[in-house]
Amino acid sequence: MTNTTWLTQEAYDRLAEELAHLQGEGMAEVVRRIEAARAEGDLRENGGYHAAREEQGKMAGRIASLKALLENARVGEAPSDLSTVQPGMVVTARIGDAEREFLLGSREVAATSDLTVYSERSPIGAAVAGARVGETRTYLTPAGKEMTVTVTAAKPYAG
Repeated sequence: MTNTTWLTQEAYDRLAEELAHLQGEGMAEVVRRIEAARAEGDLRENGGYHAAREEQGKMAGRIASLKALLENARVGEAPSDLSTVQPGMVVTARIGDAEREFLLGSREVAATSDLTVYSERSPIGAAVAGARVGETRTYLTPAGKEMTVTVTAAKPYAG
């Protein structure tokens, strides 16, 4: 299983900017708040100190997540081969009795969109990846139910 994630150049740049901010001024601000709370004395009952430490931990997690995502990103244009579903495509599919449209890729790509996003490593994403328009495949939901999905259209994500 690959950890490669397809990203538009815009999404990559936005995430790289967020990472730079978190590693620089963002983390520096949290460290200043921790130091200020430490100066207040008794840390056992210092809510500001504990809140800042918790925020520091969350920020460190986001930094690690962004680093891994950006290091393993495949940046570029959406796929031009429309014959099969690939990451970076908006897929229209009949799932059970409902027609749905979603992006196969990363939530980070569609951060400013209300489009549903499925990773190619998710059950439905793995089922449609490589499928041709008109092809029906099955997958297991996280609850263990077998579902069918028929790809009815696929087009590059335009942002």
